[in-house]
Amino acid sequence: QVQLVESGGGLVQAGGSLRLSCAASGRTFSRYDMGWFRQVPGKERQFVARISLSGSVTYYADSVKGRFTISRDNAKNTVSLQMNSLKPEDTAVYYCAATMRGYNYYRPDTYDYWGQGTQVTVSS
Repeated sequence: QVQLVESGGGLVQAGGSLRLSCAASGRTFSRYDMGWFRQVPGKERQFVARISLSGSVTYYADSVKGRFTISRDNAKNTVSLQMNSLKPEDTAVYYCAATMRGYNYYRPDTYDYWGQGTQVTVSS
């Protein structure tokens, strides 16, 4: 079992940057692919990025490609999301998630463990 805790959210102006972190408990962190999702009220949870268990493979939503970077440190049991050139439409609650399933990386229902989320607000 994995417990996930996100941090690093906040309020930032458009064009600014934020770095989200997700700390995982347990000694099996390196066995999980990790993902970031986001959600705004009234909408479905949306895929943002994913990184493979070794960190060698990453995926991004088209809307964040070139602006966001996902990374992980298996020695520290952490996964991060560096967000640059932020836009007001990036405003959402951001969640990190863990999965051992290697398919449908963009679907939230393929992830088994979730953090509580951290709010990101981008002002125009």
